[in-house]
Amino acid sequence: MPSFDIVSEVEVEEIRNAAENTQREIATRFDFRGVDAKVEYKDGEVTLATEADFQCQQLLDMFRGNLVKRKVDPYVIDVDDEALHSGKTFSLQVRFKQGIDQPMAKKIVKLVKDAKMKVQAAIQGDKIRITGKKRDDLQAVMALVRGAELDQPFQFENFRD
Repeated sequence: MPSFDIVSEVEVEEIRNAAENTQREIATRFDFRGVDAKVEYKDGEVTLATEADFQCQQLLDMFRGNLVKRKVDPYVIDVDDEALHSGKTFSLQVRFKQGIDQPMAKKIVKLVKDAKMKVQAAIQGDKIRITGKKRDDLQAVMALVRGAELDQPFQFENFRD
């Protein structure tokens, strides 16, 4: 019976490369000349630190641009609402959504069931397994999930006949 898994993953190497590219870009920017600004990747999080709040937002925009250049969907980032002020620096924490959390998984399963397709959807940890008799039904589910506005990128893997 054909099946595939719906997952949501981000490659850590791409995040690290985007952070390093942003750090290099700071050195070339005129508006950051003489400003103590840094972009640091550590333990799956990126810290953007600089001397002013508006510069944190500029760093965030630069970082987003570098993520897009590295083909990482901007929906995966989760940024603090306000910059944390400590001493004379402002810093923003940027986290990344890895895996499909329970509420999102339930939303996807409901979306598939409401479409009345002849497939079964089962939540398996941080991924969703879709099984059906026909390959065309599975491809229709892929198109349905891609077309839904779920604010998170999904990948499809382990497609088996």
